[in-house]
Amino acid sequence: MTGEPRAEGAFRERVVGIGSGAGAVAPRELATEDMVLNIGPQHPSTHGVLRLRLTLDAERIVSAEPIIGYMHRGAEKLFEVRDYRQIIVLANRHDWLSAFANELGVVIAVERMLGMEVPRRAVWARTLLAELNRVLNHLMFLGSYPLELGAITPVFYAFRERETLQHVMEEISGGRMHYMFNRVGGLKEDLPLGWLDRVGQAVADVRRRLPDIENLVSGNEIFLARTRGVGVLPRETIMQYGVSGPIARASGVDFDLRRDEPYLAYGELPVRVVTRTEGDCHARFEVLLDQVKASLDLADACLDRLRELPPGPINQRLPKILKAPEGHTYAWTESPLGINGYYLVSRGEKTPWRLKLRSASFNNVQVLREILPGHLVADMIAILGSMFFVVGDIDK
Repeated sequence: MTGEPRAEGAFRERVVGIGSGAGAVAPRELATEDMVLNIGPQHPSTHGVLRLRLTLDAERIVSAEPIIGYMHRGAEKLFEVRDYRQIIVLANRHDWLSAFANELGVVIAVERMLGMEVPRRAVWARTLLAELNRVLNHLMFLGSYPLELGAITPVFYAFRERETLQHVMEEISGGRMHYMFNRVGGLKEDLPLGWLDRVGQAVADVRRRLPDIENLVSGNEIFLARTRGVGVLPRETIMQYGVSGPIARASGVDFDLRRDEPYLAYGELPVRVVTRTEGDCHARFEVLLDQVKASLDLADACLDRLRELPPGPINQRLPKILKAPEGHTYAWTESPLGINGYYLVSRGEKTPWRLKLRSASFNNVQVLREILPGHLVADMIAILGSMFFVVGDIDK
């Protein structure tokens, strides 16, 4: 069987007869078309309900279109009929792995509108909790990504470390995923007695056991073959699509809001920005793994500072009805999956006139249409998992 070059989107396939005499098959021309394959919508228990519309030439992807909207809940419209205390419970859910970081962006935006100064203890406690939440987010992907490639063991190790940190997060907030611990003006309540020591022990335990995950995956020949040189994302494409976070830094984009546009207490901390230049699936996994180590170091630095701070308030007293002055502001944070932006417009009421979310996953998943073409369908799984997105973060 031989093939002639593609012309005008169709592949002319030539079938050649085998043998001779009366039983020989006469040569004929067969026109074949590209196949359109729908991947998904996936079940919510995966990364979320996402659909990919692939155009295939045999097993090779010709074009890819991510189709979103299956989980859309209209959070931005719901913000408009809830006051500034109530919107926090909605805002922390779009990226369900980064609830504390989601709350943080909203309260920072409202505090800027109010011109409110947050107590020092609350600033450092927020920074600590943000980094613990970042580690929890990354551990989930460090365990689930090898699972998608067929390696089941790393997810058990990753969940062991997540449980270690979840225990201290649950102790302080009462929640395991949706913490609801941020408040406009600070935090819900002060830190429990002895909690800092328990956090320090949890951080030390996770740091000590992290090589268990690294050794299982990093030197695995199958994992390396499935990820190295696969799904290379050029730096230019990142800039065009507004990709951010670990995915961008894996392609050499040396940008992190915690260092370059400091907020909370990051201006007083030695923030180490982890980057790679390869831009492939393996580089994205490595950035996530090294980012966990960097965040654990930041958590230790926050613990040291909180131990030095004198006793004091953890929040500001607020009026019974909280109204933001008329105007608008924009706040952005370096969330675990990338840059989250919060554009708040107020008309002087107790509810926002408009609160627009710029979520990291929305931009990060759109770039799939650029990097999937040319790869095999089998590589699509490796690429999709390495983009580290949460569909709720797309379908706000």
